[in-house]
Amino acid sequence: MANPLEEIQPVRRTAVFVIVISALLISSIDSTIVATALHSLQRGLNTTVDWAGWTITAYSFGIVVMLPISGKLSERYGNRRVFLCSVAAFTAASLLCGLCDNIYALIALRAVQAAGGAGFTPAATGIIVEHFGNARDRALGLFGSAFAVGAMTGPIFGGFFVAYWDWRGVFFVNVPIGLAIIGAGLHYIPHDRPNALKSRSMDAIGILQLGAGLLAAMLAATALSGEGRQLWSPAFAVPLVVSVAALGLFLRHVHRQPEPFIMPRFIYGPGFATMNVLNVLYGGVSSGAVALVPLYAANRYGIGPIGAATLLMAQGAASIVFSIAASMALRRTGYRLPLYVGGSIIAVGAILLALPARGIPPNVWLAGGTFLIGVGNGIVNPAGRNAGLMLAPQNSSTLAALRTMARQIGTMICVSIATAIIAASAAPGDVHAWVYVVAAALLVLAMPLIARVPEHRGAW
Repeated sequence: MANPLEEIQPVRRTAVFVIVISALLISSIDSTIVATALHSLQRGLNTTVDWAGWTITAYSFGIVVMLPISGKLSERYGNRRVFLCSVAAFTAASLLCGLCDNIYALIALRAVQAAGGAGFTPAATGIIVEHFGNARDRALGLFGSAFAVGAMTGPIFGGFFVAYWDWRGVFFVNVPIGLAIIGAGLHYIPHDRPNALKSRSMDAIGILQLGAGLLAAMLAATALSGEGRQLWSPAFAVPLVVSVAALGLFLRHVHRQPEPFIMPRFIYGPGFATMNVLNVLYGGVSSGAVALVPLYAANRYGIGPIGAATLLMAQGAASIVFSIAASMALRRTGYRLPLYVGGSIIAVGAILLALPARGIPPNVWLAGGTFLIGVGNGIVNPAGRNAGLMLAPQNSSTLAALRTMARQIGTMICVSIATAIIAASAAPGDVHAWVYVVAAALLVLAMPLIARVPEHRGAW
């Protein structure tokens, strides 16, 4: 049933798209911008590098744990309402982060900031699905470009603020942007439809079990990638056991609960299971491989941070351009072809990174490899996003949250295991090259799964 408010005032799709994409952009920028301000932040708050690093870890914790909760909240209370509340929470936390003079308070506020940012993707996806009609597939396909822009520009903005202002600037910059998004959102985003409000319970037990499992997994990953990286270390083994137990209880719970927090079919049902695995590998592992490029460039070729940043810019630019192109062609190509082509290109890019640069300047060789990974990611992302959402558009917020969570988990596993192996090696550059070989092999081995991806051409 159409919303009477939309019949009186048609949806201004361009304005709505700009609003939601702006929110995704600042959230993506904030996941990387703080990294360049760590040294300045450490000195400014008179703390250690370990505690300063927790400002990044806390943000990752908040994002991963709150993503599925945000998706459920969007479906129960409405996408517009959750979107605006998330932006408000993110903006307020950003202001308080900038005002902090205590590292412990800053870490806690970064988690709150992430909790707000976690609501952007599920709610924004729900808004597009609900109000964009047959244009939603292309609009959703363009979401990937926002994340690529954010990942590429975050370190640049961070360096600018540290050089010409202060570490607090990386947080204060979110405040006027957040206020502008709230003001524009109140005016342009249509009110939630009455059937968006759910009377059923939020399944607190399921939320606690899933949250505990994800948080423990994040702690295990952090321990594995930290000092004393050993699989038998209690700092790694204990949270890993807790994570497995909590997630096992969660899977058991969703089978017995009449109205579970997340429907079991969204986790391992036909079509959904395939997309979850592909999102972990084609999204998460490839993102983790790219995140490790600066370390690889330094260990194997002695390339400095500025040169490494250029490599990431090549990947980001390719991802943006090809994401837009793939979104426009998606109705003709369907979902499987872009996954085959994009996955193959990512694998080739990873192999090129692993091979030695002979007769070619190392920075040029690495730029070629990261560029190809960016091309592949750009081609894969629109298909990967739409293929899952098309199966249950009425649950688009939850599905968007699960997709992002799967990608985050894939990145977390890739980075944690790779850094642990590299750190234990006497020849880190050579071992790191094999990490890219293994990543490429995983992508190739996963290709038969693409045949199980629900195929579709045209709008949905």
